[in-house]
Amino acid sequence: MSSSTVITNIATLVTNDPSHSLGDGSPLGLIQDAAVVIDGDHVAWTGESSKAPATDNRVDAGGRAVLPGFVDSHSHLVFAGDRTQEFNARMSGRAYSAGGIRTTVAATRAASDAELEANLTRYLDEALRQGTTTFETKSGYGLTVADESRALRIAAAHTDEVTYLGAHIVSPDHADDPAAYVALVTGEMLDACAPYARWIDVFCEKGAFDGDQARAILSAGRAKGLHPRIHANQLSYGPGVQLAVELDAASADHCTHLTDADVDALASGRTVATLLPGAEFSTRAQWPDARRLLDAGVTVALSTDCNPGSSFTSSVPFCVALAVRDMGMTPDEAVWSATAGGAAALRRDDVGRIAPGARADLILLDAPSHVHLAYRPGVPLVSGVWRRGTRTV
Repeated sequence: MSSSTVITNIATLVTNDPSHSLGDGSPLGLIQDAAVVIDGDHVAWTGESSKAPATDNRVDAGGRAVLPGFVDSHSHLVFAGDRTQEFNARMSGRAYSAGGIRTTVAATRAASDAELEANLTRYLDEALRQGTTTFETKSGYGLTVADESRALRIAAAHTDEVTYLGAHIVSPDHADDPAAYVALVTGEMLDACAPYARWIDVFCEKGAFDGDQARAILSAGRAKGLHPRIHANQLSYGPGVQLAVELDAASADHCTHLTDADVDALASGRTVATLLPGAEFSTRAQWPDARRLLDAGVTVALSTDCNPGSSFTSSVPFCVALAVRDMGMTPDEAVWSATAGGAAALRRDDVGRIAPGARADLILLDAPSHVHLAYRPGVPLVSGVWRRGTRTV
């Protein structure tokens, strides 16, 4: 039998539940002086603290804020090696390009399964301590049939949100014949990887894959039952965003260089624009214009893009602060995008919100309001994490 727990004396509860809208334009469905009841692994009730029903257990939030667990819908966590020297050179004046991935490919191929899994669990634990309760992660650092499939097999032991990214770059083994590599990615490699993955992704960018190649790769994955998502328009203008909308991709990720037609396409479709400010921070690149997207009615997600080359952070709170400071988002918009927005990018409605029936993934902040995530950047404010109804932090 499951036991029930009430978390009471919550100063501000972020529900992301429209039924709690205060009519102030905030998407967060805030409840002041609130309580939330967990029954087993699900949320059973939310409301004012004075009206909370009786439960088996009681937790006093002590006048702190409670939020949904962060949903990190874009990460690259199955890898080995270190790219400190590349980062140091970039911070000393060298521009970022798509080619540095090859360094990680070499290290990942040389690593054992145990080493790759140890790295993965290390970063997952790190992210959990900072409030991430749902995460997506990709392959893409093996680029052979054996290495891509083992990366996905390792990832699938830790999350349901696994993405096949054999099309991260053209494998160094096929540098002189990209067409042969596309054939491998859409053929033997796809066959080996599809059983472990839910999603298929492609880096549609100069130096990686063009629009026609990306369409062929994503279409092949879709025929195997994998749903598309796309690395789109990160380093330059290109076809990625409009291809994402055309193929009903769950998300177009990065979205830095957008035309008006790109923004209109996103606003007219279901594809979420996933913004990854850690990448711009770590490469000194142009910031995505979140304000432009939000004002056009585009659904926006915020994620870490945790990877060893261009965004080596597992901290969603850090990305929230960057989005508010440098991308034109309000604190409410940034928190929504890091929770409900991430869930939308994974086409999930059981996470990213605190409402009856949702999974009981919650964060307790050592602060009275979610605004402190941007107001106090770099401070470890997450003091408690419940995942599937169990307190893990």
